[in-house]
Amino acid sequence: MDVEDRRQRKARQTRNALAAAALDLILESGLDAVTVAAIAERADVTRRTFSRYFVGKEDAALDFVREDGDRINAMLRDRPGAEPPLLAYRRAVGDWLADQENPATHLRPRVRRLLALVDAEPALFAAYERIRVDAQEDSVRIIAGRLGLEEGGSDMRPAVVVDAAAGVLSAALRIWARGTSGRDHEPDAAADLASLVERAYDALMGEAALAASHTETSTTRK
Repeated sequence: MDVEDRRQRKARQTRNALAAAALDLILESGLDAVTVAAIAERADVTRRTFSRYFVGKEDAALDFVREDGDRINAMLRDRPGAEPPLLAYRRAVGDWLADQENPATHLRPRVRRLLALVDAEPALFAAYERIRVDAQEDSVRIIAGRLGLEEGGSDMRPAVVVDAAAGVLSAALRIWARGTSGRDHEPDAAADLASLVERAYDALMGEAALAASHTETSTTRK
């Protein structure tokens, strides 16, 4: 392992330690009671080091959202080019949830409880939305590339597909988080989330097909 590899590994370890400290402290004491200084101290780094990785405590606690978004997008890039974009996104999410070697970070202990706080804490919600929008913008670029479109063009399909597909995932995650029993870890959490996500995508497809059939019927009658 060369010097650059060691530096990257050290930086990743520091970032993970800060994210874990932020998550733990917020669940222990509540968002308002937690300071950046306390997070840095828990992670055994300086306040200045914290600022190299995160703009605030909310971003640190929700770093798992960024990580999962990056992984979904990486899997989206790897989907077969012949797959329709909406199906490719759905299957990328399925690949992410099915990864046994590197499980989705939403399934780690305590993360489900933090997700349940997002709707109740405006600052957490704002940070969550910023991270989610960044991931979706990357998804739009990937879908545009799959369709052979120029970035920033007038074709609406990439944005529509991503907003719909990512919205379904976000809704499923929110429902899953609200269903927590309050325990730090539930053995069936992975199966619960995967099943819920599949049901959510089935609901989207069903509603789209129903709307399409009604549109065709209305057009025929005119």
